[in-house]
Amino acid sequence: MIGKLQGRIALITGASRGIGAAVAKRFALEGAHIVAVARTRGGLENTDDQIRAELGLTANAPSPVTLLELDLTELDSVDQIGPTLARRFGRLDIVVGNAGALGELSPMPHIEAADWKNVIDVNLNANWRLIRTTEPLLRRSDSGRAVYVTSGAAHGKRPFWGGYAVSKAALEMMITCWAAENESTNIKINLIDPGATRTAMRKIAYPGEDPKSVKPPEDVTDTFLDLCSPECSRHGDRVQIY
Repeated sequence: MIGKLQGRIALITGASRGIGAAVAKRFALEGAHIVAVARTRGGLENTDDQIRAELGLTANAPSPVTLLELDLTELDSVDQIGPTLARRFGRLDIVVGNAGALGELSPMPHIEAADWKNVIDVNLNANWRLIRTTEPLLRRSDSGRAVYVTSGAAHGKRPFWGGYAVSKAALEMMITCWAAENESTNIKINLIDPGATRTAMRKIAYPGEDPKSVKPPEDVTDTFLDLCSPECSRHGDRVQIY
């Protein structure tokens, strides 16, 4: 059976664990070639191993995963993603901007400047750079798709979540503006709020929570698949998963 993403090339940031790894595995099972981006080589190799195992590939078989070890706070390096993929593939069909940093959960005046910068760089500035470097490639696709991961922290009042909440609110406005600029192109751009999900970041934010009380990352992959498939018609939406 042909997968929904057969032959597509999908870039996924934060692909070494959690939601990013789950989406990478799901997309690979649906026939996509994955460009997996994360800071840690070991984590990326673990994702690759899991994908190979689920696909039943032998040790000598070509992998459907390209590993890109990259610290997203090195913003100039993010700019090189587009040219690198252009040389390797000539196009890009899907971008999933999933990588995120929680930062200090602290009163606003007590947040260290370095921590603030790290959160804003990972959650906002790196994604802006990612938009700039990948949009030309998405335009070459017959159905370019971009999904960026947001959070309920972008809305309402979240005391002590200052840096994270600010960065996600800004991310939402950035993606909304970018989507409006692409109303007449072949690119469909959306936001996903995955809701409470069993991830390492969630464990840090809610250390006393029973992990079994929230859904595993695998449960959110259907929505990512729907928004990244060539058949997707949604554009400029914020999709929340409960």
